[in-house]
Amino acid sequence: MKEKDKSSDKKSKDRKSKGKPSSKEGKVEDIIIDDDFKFDEASSIDEERFVIINNIEQPSSEPSLLRSMTLYGDLTEEKGSEIVQSLMFLKDHAHPARDNDESSDEIEEETLEESKSRKSMSFLISTNGGTASEMFAIYDTINLVKETCDVNTVGMGKVMSAGVLLLAAGTKGKREIGANCRVMIHSVNGGYHGSFLNMENEISEVRWIQSQYVKCLAAETNLSEKRIRKFLKKNVDVYLSAEEAIEHGIADVVI
Repeated sequence: MKEKDKSSDKKSKDRKSKGKPSSKEGKVEDIIIDDDFKFDEASSIDEERFVIINNIEQPSSEPSLLRSMTLYGDLTEEKGSEIVQSLMFLKDHAHPARDNDESSDEIEEETLEESKSRKSMSFLISTNGGTASEMFAIYDTINLVKETCDVNTVGMGKVMSAGVLLLAAGTKGKREIGANCRVMIHSVNGGYHGSFLNMENEISEVRWIQSQYVKCLAAETNLSEKRIRKFLKKNVDVYLSAEEAIEHGIADVVI
């Protein structure tokens, strides 16, 4: 009988012990992750499955995009591609910073011009020029971007040939030029070889390029098409100072 009683007592103790883990094994301690999450002793959690990560940088509420691009050196197809992509990217990711104390009513009442100014981007130009096709590609993209964002063009050092139209294409009032920058305008250059008919065809294309360049430059400056053609008929490079560039409406402010 005594042996039986001992066995019964032992089984009873085992049953009681199953519901309560010992202090040495299986006890779930309090777990705190970055002071934000806490699990008490009643939680049935496998400690081995926890991975604590505490070095993740919190996202910033302010935009971190550097809203600027540069054309430094000759305008090539590669550089033209980079600039067009940059312009389109900044246009599509235009998230202007706002003051924390601005109310929703003030934001709604914001005019289109104020919104464009907030999302403005800067385009630094220092170039000897380059291909006409890349010039027109950037020019058309700037005009597209200006519908929603101001484009602040800045001419430094040298702004020549194709670069002149790109400087003038910036948002009026936000076209800047360095005090010692030189601006140069000249006629379209080209060299071709092949059959006579092919050369005639290419010459016709050069005439179209120059005519379109004249029209676009006249549209962006104070120069008339007649005045620009007079410059080009000199068959020499026409150099302008920063002050003369402003006088002709190619830029607005000397910096």
